Amino acid sequence: MNEYQTEIAKAFIKAQSEMANAVKGTTNPFLKNKYADLNAVREAVIPTLNKHGIAVLQPLVTIEGKNYVKTLLLHESGQTMESLTEVIYARQNDAQAQGSGITYARRYGLQSLVCIGADDDDGNNASATAHQEPPKELAWLNIVDRDKNVTKEWVNVSKAISEGRITHVNDVKKYYKVSKEVEARINELLNEKQNGVQ
Repeated sequence: MNEYQTEIAKAFIKAQSEMANAVKGTTNPFLKNKYADLNAVREAVIPTLNKHGIAVLQPLVTIEGKNYVKTLLLHESGQTMESLTEVIYARQNDAQAQGSGITYARRYGLQSLVCIGADDDDGNNASATAHQEPPKELAWLNIVDRDKNVTKEWVNVSKAISEGRITHVNDVKKYYKVSKEVEARINELLNEKQNGVQ
């Protein structure tokens, strides 16, 4: 810390002593796990920071061709504390993947800078291929079971496609082995969704 951060440091210590971890109130509909989303993190920290004269800014910046979220704590004295979190995309030129990457970077940048806890979520939307190892043995995704009934897994995948939570066959392959026939059916559903056919 330098002499230009003494006022923000005093205010931040007071604010941090009043903060609690973010509430894990959001469920990942595909993985069924609970996590604290960006809004929960903001609700856990921003009112307390504001009470002590600290605002939060999170602009996007580009450094040497890489995109970052800069999390900036701005004190009423003009003093600042900041950190950078790289924005990671699973697929380039995909607005949904980029939005997920930015949201993930904002959440973890703010969490990290103010030092509060929360569970991991489906930040896999942003960084799945690079950062998540698939389970050792994946089960086969079947459309119907031996009795010719539609499987629960297929119903979940179909629903996730229709709701826009699955946007590529590789999203399914992270969790299941997929035969050529099932892959073709998944691609049909994705094309129907993309073309507005319900």
